[in-house]
Amino acid sequence: MKIIIPELKNSIVAEATKTFPDIEFFDAENLDAAAKALAEGSVDSMISGLDYSSRDVLLAYKNYIPLKSQFFSSCFVCEREDKHFVLADGGVNKAPDAEKFYCIVEDSATTFETYYGEQPKIAMLSYSTYGSGGKNPDLKKIHSVIAKIKANHPGWLIDGEMQLDAAVNPRVAAKKTPGSPLKGSANVLIVPDLNSGNILYKSLEQFAGFTIAGPIIQGFDIPLADLSRGSTAPDTALTIKVIKKLYERKS
Repeated sequence: MKIIIPELKNSIVAEATKTFPDIEFFDAENLDAAAKALAEGSVDSMISGLDYSSRDVLLAYKNYIPLKSQFFSSCFVCEREDKHFVLADGGVNKAPDAEKFYCIVEDSATTFETYYGEQPKIAMLSYSTYGSGGKNPDLKKIHSVIAKIKANHPGWLIDGEMQLDAAVNPRVAAKKTPGSPLKGSANVLIVPDLNSGNILYKSLEQFAGFTIAGPIIQGFDIPLADLSRGSTAPDTALTIKVIKKLYERKS
């Protein structure tokens, strides 16, 4: 596999790439040059973001790489010794409408299923659990997406709206959502907006000891990533690992 990284000389990237002797890594003068090489087929994937803003990275992808989905989105692959899950969308869509929200859920669950080879258990996160927060148009949007996912992907588990503790803690789930198919074991966490997703993933990284891959950029023909400018060498290495597996399983 060939991956182009415009920040290849960055010390964090140099450290992360050492663990992948089977991958050829290529440098580029800038984002546009890298994305152009990817579009021309000179390389198989692209990772950037350590020295560039998300806006600039995403514009480069949009300008050169065709979409396979109606919209593009992002997810984070979050790993710690005792746990792994996917979180979305904390990198792209500020306040997605129902159509975008559906794509976020579908693409993120597919990323989880492809990378881990496990059944997606999707929790639609909210301040509210099963209407406990009262009426809100955002909750109707969540319920419409749940119905559509159930119809189109009967092999996946999905439930909500629910608070985070009910999604990931079996003890709390038994109390708040006793009839939920997730039973407090969600592995795909879908947040309602960019604010909550971005804050949550950075909290997991800074306070909870998770290694975070991504944002993994979804919806394009090619597996892509937009690293956070705060990414560490382990974060970068996990991102490379995820991109490699997504590419191999796509090919």
